Amino acid sequence: MTADEAVQTFLGWMATERRASPLTVEAYRSDLARFLGFMAEHLNGLPDMAGLAKISLRDMRAWLAQEQARAATAKVRKTTPDRAARTRSRRVSAVRSFFRYLARRHGVENPAVGLLATPRTKKPLPRPLSKEDAKAVPEDIASLAHTDMARQRDGALFLLLYGCGLRISEALNLNVADLTLMKASGVLRIKGKGNKERLVPVLPQVQQVLEGWKKHHPSPLPDEPLFPGVRGGRLQPGIAQKAMREWRGLAGLPDHVTPHALRHSFATHLMEGGADLRVIQELLGHASLSTTQRYTLADEARLLDVWNRAHPRAQGNQHSQEG
Repeated sequence: MTADEAVQTFLGWMATERRASPLTVEAYRSDLARFLGFMAEHLNGLPDMAGLAKISLRDMRAWLAQEQARAATAKVRKTTPDRAARTRSRRVSAVRSFFRYLARRHGVENPAVGLLATPRTKKPLPRPLSKEDAKAVPEDIASLAHTDMARQRDGALFLLLYGCGLRISEALNLNVADLTLMKASGVLRIKGKGNKERLVPVLPQVQQVLEGWKKHHPSPLPDEPLFPGVRGGRLQPGIAQKAMREWRGLAGLPDHVTPHALRHSFATHLMEGGADLRVIQELLGHASLSTTQRYTLADEARLLDVWNRAHPRAQGNQHSQEG
């Protein structure tokens, strides 16, 4: 088996057994092509399976050095240094996953991969909408739809995203049958990353809107998508993202206002209301509490910004006050 053939079998395994998203599979395909392309030039020929086991830590560091050198032109490409570091980190992850697969499925062991350091990156802090903007999203976006069905659908979809803190993929994977559980118990069964399931409580207002949407659903059979497209079938995430882009343009809001920002808004507004971080972690389906703790950092950053803008000393206002 050649290295290229090994990559193809690995990507097939990722898609079928690991159920990785098509975007992840394509990103790994590109990352591994860059890695093997460098090694082919660096080692004077594309390594075979035995050669993959012999790639040294020095060889891998040379590959990362080239990736970093390419990232030095980030200003020309208008790519931020931290974004470039995140890309390199993903490429290291792709290479590690590939070699783990080779070890488990083909007996190709390369201990150097485990010694390769991952580029350090700064995780961006969540940027939520204000409470006023978040509450306005469902109705405002629905008003931009061209058909009555799309208006009802979009209003229910965006209210669900903010009301339950769902990822757009989680909401669009729901079927009409999922409303039966909601009606009986007030919760939705959500299938998140890695096919992990969680139960998310649904506010009465959101339940009411979803039940109202079901009455306008073009084909409310149990196995039908809860949110269909105008031509039938499951609504594509790009359509929902486009609707929000149009709305934020009219509302004069920045580019970070996306459907995912409603998930950030859900978590941030719960935290501001005094919700426990562990509860928010469960509602969001985060595997690690450290991921949820980013909302604490985001709130601290917001408070510091308010302080810097509002406090007389922070503004350089040195006048004394009487009293």
